Amino acid sequence: MTISPAVIDVLTPLPVLIPMLAAALTLVLGRRPRAQRFITLVALTAVVAISSMMLYLADRDGVSALQVGGWDSPLGISLVVDRLSAMMLVVSSIVLLAVMVYSIGQGIRDGSENQPVSIFLPTYLALTAGVCNAFLAGDLFNLFVGFEVLLAASFVLLTLGASADRVRAGVSYVMVSMVSSLIFLVGIALVYGATGTLNLAHIAVRMDDINPGTRTAIFAVLLVAFGIKAAVFPLSTWLPDSYPTAPAPVTAVFAGLLTKVGVYAIIRAHTLLFPDGSLDNVLMVCGLLTMLVGILGSIAQSDIKRLLSFTLVSHIGYMIFGVALSTQSGLSGSIYYVAHHILVQTTLFLVVGLIERQAGSSSLRRLGGLAAASPVLAIVFLVPALNLGGIPPFSGFIGKVALLQAGSEQGSVLAWLLVAGGTVTSLLTLYVVARVWTKAFWRARADAPEGDLADNSPSALLDDSSDIAFGDREDVGRMPAFMLIPTIGLVAVGLAMTVFAGPIIDISDRAAADLRDRSMYIDAVRGAEFVGDQAAEQARENQEGTR
Repeated sequence: MTISPAVIDVLTPLPVLIPMLAAALTLVLGRRPRAQRFITLVALTAVVAISSMMLYLADRDGVSALQVGGWDSPLGISLVVDRLSAMMLVVSSIVLLAVMVYSIGQGIRDGSENQPVSIFLPTYLALTAGVCNAFLAGDLFNLFVGFEVLLAASFVLLTLGASADRVRAGVSYVMVSMVSSLIFLVGIALVYGATGTLNLAHIAVRMDDINPGTRTAIFAVLLVAFGIKAAVFPLSTWLPDSYPTAPAPVTAVFAGLLTKVGVYAIIRAHTLLFPDGSLDNVLMVCGLLTMLVGILGSIAQSDIKRLLSFTLVSHIGYMIFGVALSTQSGLSGSIYYVAHHILVQTTLFLVVGLIERQAGSSSLRRLGGLAAASPVLAIVFLVPALNLGGIPPFSGFIGKVALLQAGSEQGSVLAWLLVAGGTVTSLLTLYVVARVWTKAFWRARADAPEGDLADNSPSALLDDSSDIAFGDREDVGRMPAFMLIPTIGLVAVGLAMTVFAGPIIDISDRAAADLRDRSMYIDAVRGAEFVGDQAAEQARENQEGTR
């Protein structure tokens, strides 16, 4: 069956439109939780299917652009689908669906009568729309709107329950996000002042005529804004204090997706708007420090959620590493590693949610004996943990080898330092996950310094736990199927990135080639109008030559 290329024009706005409409509908049905859950699952499933179709069409036909409302660029809003944006949509939508199934299972099993489910579901759908809009945005202001939608939703999700810890983390997160947004707005103003447009394709053409110093200064402002959102060192200190306080499903989706939207913005700006590599050395240094500082911070943690938050920061460094190389192989490695890390990091935070529910804590000072108590939980943790550590043949190993090989091919002193730093970071990551395994799963709980303490009961969205003796804690029973199944599903998808690494890397290679050849993106957005501009420019040059 042949699919018409025009189909992608119909599909392009749907990953944004469907979650927004579903959010409005679930908000109206706030007193009917079953209807809310059904609508949410249908909407997210539809986004997965649509995103998969868009990736197929983008890989087959190349870049496509939709001018919303029929307004041609640069006056209208452009939504652009290429291999990179479509690949990010597929991985993100899979994660968003899995986390939603997990959260619904948690609410059903542990009770949702007093939980703020009526707010959680529409807010989660708004977050989905913001993420999808950021990946599809074809102009800087629409990218800003995508960021603000997902950030506004994340403020609500982070502070659900209004406990002291969550409010404190939420205030910090809001302040950092507001600073990032303000810097982004300054960058947008500078871009518009220099080029007279905010459409990415138009900026790419006009930025070439800007003074190199001005161009570098604008890029630096945007990098600071995107670096805060991506948690790139030294702009990453906010993350480990913010994410661990949220409920397990919220922490999982934050860790898996929100920083990757910032990484996506860096990739898009670097390759499309500022491909001259003027700040590559700065990015290399930041990537190296992000890897090392993040992983050293994780070694010092005794709480698994904080430990994983630091590893999250650390592995952002690998993605910046590939971007800073400014080579096709480096970009390909970064794209593959982003997809891998979204899946693995989300899975590990979901596993931590299961650990908290079954063992009453995520602190290594209280945990022990989990391998004997729940072999299934041990396996579900071990596979993504080894994947994160880069043990062959998992996708983490494949992605790291691709990046290290790209660094060695580039051959500069900084590139070799990054290769060495990436190797050290990988070994330390393996040490960190082995430490978690040894203390939480292998040793007896009686040997833990605070093994006699635990939370009084599992909590879904509200943070209403208190410390009691572990022996006095009520038996929570077996792990709920709707919490375990999506976690196992994400483990399986992570393993699929290993089994089908060849085809996936081929797609990431083609995506990197698209990014290196800006003409396809520019032509798709500007179309006939761009051809006319080129003809007029050539006519002017010929006329001046005749004179």
